[in-house]
Amino acid sequence: MALIVLDASVVIAFLDAGDAHHQASLSAFNETHADDRVLPASAYAEVLVAPTRRGNEHIAKVDQALSAIAVRVEPVTREIAKIAARLRARHTSLRLPDALVLATGEVLDGTVITADRRWLKVSARARAL
Repeated sequence: MALIVLDASVVIAFLDAGDAHHQASLSAFNETHADDRVLPASAYAEVLVAPTRRGNEHIAKVDQALSAIAVRVEPVTREIAKIAARLRARHTSLRLPDALVLATGEVLDGTVITADRRWLKVSARARAL
């Protein structure tokens, strides 16, 4: 499988065994190679919201888990930002954080995995869990 860009929903589900998408996220990770997993910095921030509320040790656990499964955090570049703005302008219901994930997939020529089926209407790169 080619490069995979992960939405925050996939990583959150992977980390939480009680999440409705947990099993599907496990399957998604099992189908990918470790060198091919990318988490946009914007999605990484989303993943960290709940752990941040619980304290630094929870943030450290997330970082350890991401390292263990070889997820690379991809910075938001000028090119990604421009494409995200274009997506957001065309699809007014698309939130900017979502547009940034999709734009990362476009720039890196990767498949975007998400739990949000609405993305399938926005981008041919999107694949839902």
